[in-house]
Amino acid sequence: MSKKKLIVPSILLSNVLIFILLRFSSATEDEHKEFFIVYLGDQPVSNVSAVQAHINVLLSIKRSDLEAKESIVYSYTKIFNAFAAKLSKAEARNLSLLDEVLSVFPNRYHKLHTTKSWDFIGLPSTAKRNLKMERNIVVGLLDTGITPQSESFKDDGFGPPPRKWRGTCGHYANFSGCNNKLVGARFFKLDGTRDPGDILSPVDVDGHGTHTSSTLAGNLVPDASLFGLARGAARGAVPNARVAMYKVCWTSSGCSDMDLLAAFEAAIHDGVDVLSISIGGVGGKYVSDALAIGAFHAMKNGIITVASGGNDGPSSSSVANHAPWLLTVAASGIDREFRSRVELGNGKIVSGVGVNTFEPKQKLYPILSGADAGYPGSDDGARFCADGSLDPSKVRGKLVLCELGGWGADSVVKGIGGKGTILESAQYLDAAQIFMAPATMINATVSDAVNNYIHSTKSPSAVIYRSQEVKVPAPFIASFSSRGPNPGSERILKPDVAAPGIDILASYTPLRSLTGLKGDTQYSKFSLMSGTSMACPHVAGVAAYIKSFHPNWTAAAIKSAILTTAKPMSSRVNKDAEFAYGAGQVNPDRARNPGLVYDMDEMSYIQFLCHEGYSGSSMAVLVGSKSINCSSLLPGIGYDALNYPDHAT
Repeated sequence: MSKKKLIVPSILLSNVLIFILLRFSSATEDEHKEFFIVYLGDQPVSNVSAVQAHINVLLSIKRSDLEAKESIVYSYTKIFNAFAAKLSKAEARNLSLLDEVLSVFPNRYHKLHTTKSWDFIGLPSTAKRNLKMERNIVVGLLDTGITPQSESFKDDGFGPPPRKWRGTCGHYANFSGCNNKLVGARFFKLDGTRDPGDILSPVDVDGHGTHTSSTLAGNLVPDASLFGLARGAARGAVPNARVAMYKVCWTSSGCSDMDLLAAFEAAIHDGVDVLSISIGGVGGKYVSDALAIGAFHAMKNGIITVASGGNDGPSSSSVANHAPWLLTVAASGIDREFRSRVELGNGKIVSGVGVNTFEPKQKLYPILSGADAGYPGSDDGARFCADGSLDPSKVRGKLVLCELGGWGADSVVKGIGGKGTILESAQYLDAAQIFMAPATMINATVSDAVNNYIHSTKSPSAVIYRSQEVKVPAPFIASFSSRGPNPGSERILKPDVAAPGIDILASYTPLRSLTGLKGDTQYSKFSLMSGTSMACPHVAGVAAYIKSFHPNWTAAAIKSAILTTAKPMSSRVNKDAEFAYGAGQVNPDRARNPGLVYDMDEMSYIQFLCHEGYSGSSMAVLVGSKSINCSSLLPGIGYDALNYPDHAT
């Protein structure tokens, strides 16, 4: 008995020492906590039981119920069974060892991929439409928010939302609320931090989300333009469809994984028909990519997800959002370009690219190079007209020739009294930059000529004229559009298809100037934007258009219709654009009636992933359980396991 009494304290002491050592060893990791997403698999039975289950899981690493509750920032309970929590790396690692936990991955942040285009690709306002079905389509966007008061989202002539719609919309700061056109608007910012440049509401302070949503499904707005440029009727592909906005991208922090997954869950639950996501992927395996995970669950629920391919071209294998169940979009150009003439004092005229809405107030202005306008002994910053590098006394009243080192030289020059900026770019630019003061962009050859004129003339002068539209051969792939081969699955061709993404006119926010630069006083209801971000809603719009004629088609069938009917891109116009445009330029009219479609289901993708080397346990985050046994599935032949419309060879 006495021996037993001595043993018990020894065991207790031993446990205490082990506990102290473990706490001490993880102290450094505990000091810094990050957001992690913990995925538990099968869909929860009810909201209440799921939330409590999430707390119970955390109790395995937390000391109290209160501490567990305070760690959770969001519980996913409608489509996923998961939660986001603030954890140390040690805590995350310990959670991943639990049998009921399928996956634990860190919360990562994504960036945005930043009219005439519909007529150009063959979907004019007179196109055949199934108006009754189009009015039942709800398109969802995960973006920077929306401008509810825009003419593009008025509900004149719209009846109530379709009965299937379960979405919500409240009244928030600077947000006037929804209507029968804009049927849903929510925001997700789960990290709890304040963003001084943004508003905690679905309102769009950036302009990106308003632009993409009006491109996809905006009403027809006659006589739209950017101060007279690109004048015409602005409209979306499906102007009779409803819009739901899920704000997940914020001015300072970007777009986080946990916000993306929360928005995916809400959109799937609400009943959207098409999802458009102009947000960059973060790379890595499909099973750790929040966008790929969310899109897989959308596919399982019959919703097609269209995503931008990225703006990192022309680098090889730079394409993002390349999971086979995503429809990945490249950016192409339409047959117009915005150019500004620059006339030198000797009568020579050169041409630059850009959106310059300013008329010159005098015939000629003195001109000098930035390198000659710096303070004595200044570094190379003056060449680039960097902020603080130029001497105002030398610049005042003059045009300045600057090398492109970053955006904002026009703001710097204007801010110290300059009359305009001519920017030299070493790279070819096919997208027009909007300037907040008289400016244009020229290539290196033209810049050499201008620089020679400046340094060979006693009193050099020049003038920059207002931009004009110029006809160019098209379609062509944008230089910035990300290229394949597919870094995730090399035999699956990515991007899938191309659509207009250069100088697209669409609605814009009144809360931000056109450039966002210091001193910019230009505000407009419409703006020109470029990027695969702009191409994405074009294809999402075509998907919604097809859905209005074929409401029972699967996501794979709609994707097949778009890919198999795309127009081949000209090799003459698109030299060195291999792996840039997928199946070709989207063709809405033909996609409506494609004939044969390649359909597939969830199991096709699972079989494909098995062949790609994914294990059943690693796919649990997609499937919802660890029940997949790759060895028991029918033998696939890799990419041939997919009934996919095209392949890379």
